Amino acid sequence: MSVDTTVLIIGAGPSGIGTAAQIIRNFKTYDFEIIEKSNDVGGTWWLNTYPGCGCDVASHFYSYSFALNPNWSKVFALQPEIHAYFRHVAEQYKIPQRVRFNSEVTSAIWEAESATWLVEIVDLKTKETRERRCKILVSAVGALSIPQECDIPGAKSFQGKLFHSATWDHSFDWKGRNVITIGNGCSATQFVPVMSSGEGAVARLTQFSRQPHWLAKRENPDYSSLFKSTMRWVPGAMRLYRWWIYWNKEMLFRGFRIKGGQSIRESWARDAAQYIRATAPERYREALVPKSVIGCKRRVNDTGYLACLHQPNVELVYDDPIQRITEEGVQTKSGRYISADAIILATGFQTHKFLSPMEIRGENGVTLQDHWDTHSSGSASAYFGTCISGFPNFFTMMGPNTVTGHLSVIYTVECQINFTMRVIRPIMKSVAASSGSGSNITRTSHPDYVAVTTEAEIADKNWLQEKCKDLVWATGCTSWFIDPKTGINTQMYPDWQFLFWARSYWITWKDLTYKSSAQGLQSRNTNEGHSLLLVGLLASFAVAVYTALL
Repeated sequence: MSVDTTVLIIGAGPSGIGTAAQIIRNFKTYDFEIIEKSNDVGGTWWLNTYPGCGCDVASHFYSYSFALNPNWSKVFALQPEIHAYFRHVAEQYKIPQRVRFNSEVTSAIWEAESATWLVEIVDLKTKETRERRCKILVSAVGALSIPQECDIPGAKSFQGKLFHSATWDHSFDWKGRNVITIGNGCSATQFVPVMSSGEGAVARLTQFSRQPHWLAKRENPDYSSLFKSTMRWVPGAMRLYRWWIYWNKEMLFRGFRIKGGQSIRESWARDAAQYIRATAPERYREALVPKSVIGCKRRVNDTGYLACLHQPNVELVYDDPIQRITEEGVQTKSGRYISADAIILATGFQTHKFLSPMEIRGENGVTLQDHWDTHSSGSASAYFGTCISGFPNFFTMMGPNTVTGHLSVIYTVECQINFTMRVIRPIMKSVAASSGSGSNITRTSHPDYVAVTTEAEIADKNWLQEKCKDLVWATGCTSWFIDPKTGINTQMYPDWQFLFWARSYWITWKDLTYKSSAQGLQSRNTNEGHSLLLVGLLASFAVAVYTALL
């Protein structure tokens, strides 16, 4: 039996590119393969191309720590520049040559006898199916990858254009047309101002709001040539600027505590409400100020959205929901009929269907959903958001409970990647000691199997969910953080992000089991005591620093 590649990565987005780059940097090898369903790298920043698409995290922090970029054009870059950055990093490490584009993983099955994953892949163009065998399987698909489907009756009868913001139809020319938008979250507040303003504006844009969001004022100045030169040529300048962004954002976590952060949230809410009332049209002001606790959902940066509501061609409907979609428009609950040339869905993603629709089977043929039904009441969970007991040599980037309410997902996923690189090092050594990828698997006494223990996974999940109860996300607002079927928070990490980093650096090795498929021997890393001591010392230091800042 042979392996086709040591590491197989599902997805060529930011987490997939980052994982591949760190494999190259840590192990000096290109013994990996990436499966990507689209035709380019970049993930969400290649697929999301709606007008005005950008990021709500400052670009100098929404980037890899190992690939700093002095040339960002502005504080918050737009989609073309962000995609170009990730494409550049991928090309720098010659990653595109290792990507199978227009391909999709349909299933992955763990085979204990050889300690390998057998992965089924379908070519989306030819519909041909092939199998690839690997030692280590990494999911880098992310949580925001499957758009929510339209659940309004009559959607299939609509004769105009109907599409989700994440699958933007660029053949649609909205100039002078009547458009209906459903949703008013991050994506809608970015494309509505673009579509409704200027010479190429719509004739009429009617936006249906399901719930208001806390909107924050956001300045987005261009970086000067002097600033860019400083970033490029002054040693340490980019690191210092990046640290400054991190520090200011990390301190926001203080406001997420239900008990200790009330005064901070009151200040946030007061400032946001004043901004909304001062900027929005009078007829919408009270409807735009949320009744939910601020911080319960991630705040939305205002990119000209409130100002565009003053325009005569824009209407916000917040008290008369759509009852059904007709052939030529929509009918509301009150009986009002609105015609439309296009209906654009800004309704978010299926965030609770982790790794769907792939079928992942671990030890004894158990599927991921079977595992979660047994150990997590049906909701997705993972140790450190990365490892799942019973699924050896399998790692999930941007897995359950890895989202932050205040920092960058790139920071989080880098922590996960660094954790993974440390955990798989013995296996990579085992591969190096054998005949390598593409040849017969050589039996050695080196471990070629690693999995988190069930006890550690359950303890981590229980700690995490108990911690979530004390934070603002548990105050009852409707958000994509909470699994609607179980009421469990499957998205947010309920602690400081520097402590998340500490867990990735000082690993609790006793929570992991290593084995050799050749001898069936179990071994555990003997550095666990040192790791736990260092984590304890770091945590104590963090508490001291935090207390001093209060």
